[in-house]
Amino acid sequence: MQNALSTVFLDRATLDLGDLDLSALEAACASFTSYSGTTPAEAAERMAGQQVVITNKVVIDRALMQANPQLKLILIAATGTNNVDLQAARELGIVVCNCQAYGTPAVAQHTLMLMLVLITRFESYRQAVREGAWQRSSQFCLLDYPIGELSGRTLGILGFGELGQAVGRLAEAFGMRVLVGALPGREQPGRPSVADLLPQVDVLSLHCPLTEQTRDLIGAAQLASMKQGSLLINTGRGGLVNELALADALRSGHLGGAACDVLTVEPPVNGNPLLDATLPNLVITPHSAWGSREARQRIVGQLEANLRSFSSGAPQRQVNS
Repeated sequence: MQNALSTVFLDRATLDLGDLDLSALEAACASFTSYSGTTPAEAAERMAGQQVVITNKVVIDRALMQANPQLKLILIAATGTNNVDLQAARELGIVVCNCQAYGTPAVAQHTLMLMLVLITRFESYRQAVREGAWQRSSQFCLLDYPIGELSGRTLGILGFGELGQAVGRLAEAFGMRVLVGALPGREQPGRPSVADLLPQVDVLSLHCPLTEQTRDLIGAAQLASMKQGSLLINTGRGGLVNELALADALRSGHLGGAACDVLTVEPPVNGNPLLDATLPNLVITPHSAWGSREARQRIVGQLEANLRSFSSGAPQRQVNS
């Protein structure tokens, strides 16, 4: 391929479980080398001589860029860019491109799944059957835990980009009323503030980015302002919710339930307040909402497209222009 570039993928295992087709991406490169994972100590050696680096979570800082003057392009196999020094890349003439909107169907369906798990008390009933409660019941059914319906309830959404909109459409299909709130620091006329939104909703779903203005967006005061028995869903970023405050709201019974696909530190090697098994009606999934095979294959497709567009002189999805 004309203008093809030598490429290294530093942490392929963050994306590919052996179930993806990378042949088109490999064909777009003059040479293609991949590693399951790369430690900080290994990064410099593995980047040496490579014109393109693909990373999901491996940190590419100024020192690594300066040590590799041949580097032309950094492809991030995700949307978040916090693992790459964008300013340094700009100053050194290195283009950085990410992947976008690849996980919308996967995350949207995961979000609705979490709502359904909570409102139907799915986990409680599954555990009851495992423990033999249904088998011992004097009735044909077991109704020990209150079951609700999404239909007729109000869903509040914070973060109404492509993903938030997809969740809104699915929620409306379940008969929910959707209210979209304004994010702090943004001009969003016609949308209620967070303070005005929270008392109105039965379910709150977070889909906004983590910034200094959205960190701890939902803390003790915000949780207290929500309706008694309401539900919280976070498939955005862990830092959007104050985890200690959320644990307290669940223990007190003020919240009817919560579900999180994200935590402040991932993986939670040093524990987390939300990993307490005694917390009622709490569901934690391991940042897996995005991870359908289809979504991961779309990332591969975007990596190839980003590489080919750069090679042709018209970069797309560039995040450091």
